[in-house]
Amino acid sequence: MSIRVLLADDQELIRTGLRMILDAQPGIDVVGEAADGREAVQLAQSLRPDVCLFDIRMPNMDGIEATKLLAGPDVDDPMAVVVITTFDLDEYVHGALKAGARGFLLKDAGPELLVQAIDSAANGDALIAPSVTVRLLAQFCSASESLEPVQPIEALTEREEEVLLTVASGLTNTEIAGQLHISLSTVKTHLTHLMTKLAARNRVEIAMWAYETGRIKT
Repeated sequence: MSIRVLLADDQELIRTGLRMILDAQPGIDVVGEAADGREAVQLAQSLRPDVCLFDIRMPNMDGIEATKLLAGPDVDDPMAVVVITTFDLDEYVHGALKAGARGFLLKDAGPELLVQAIDSAANGDALIAPSVTVRLLAQFCSASESLEPVQPIEALTEREEEVLLTVASGLTNTEIAGQLHISLSTVKTHLTHLMTKLAARNRVEIAMWAYETGRIKT
């Protein structure tokens, strides 16, 4: 089964480029395009794509609000949203983290990382581009540093701590497996345990927790 993707960006040239990249990938099918956030939400609700790829800055409704309406904590059947933005210092991306987005990329990330992010989101996971991980999460956590980080339900094991740091560094599951010399299935098992212990919905929230607790220094 192909991964059905909805694109939303107010620049037609960007949408065309993204469509060309994704249409060239086996197993990915672009099912719709939107030029603003409101249209994106309407199309997403009617088409029910596997993954929504949203720009942050769009007219009528921005990508943050669109993400919140489709993937927010109050949504009964949340959809997978990947945010793609031009600026790694864009403060609105922090709002997208809270809104439930499963992936964060810069528009110059390249086809390989784009496909990885879409594939991860479609499979219930999340991917943050390594180039934006440190700056975005550090800024997010400094903005909410007055809040006490949630305590794990159960203490993390030494290996889970290692996996935690690699996730916060923006590594993919395959890269984590290679760095820690463990199998891909073992990586996924550790991620599941981390999500359970930290009450995290995805690897984005796992990475956020690593920053909030000072395990990653900036």
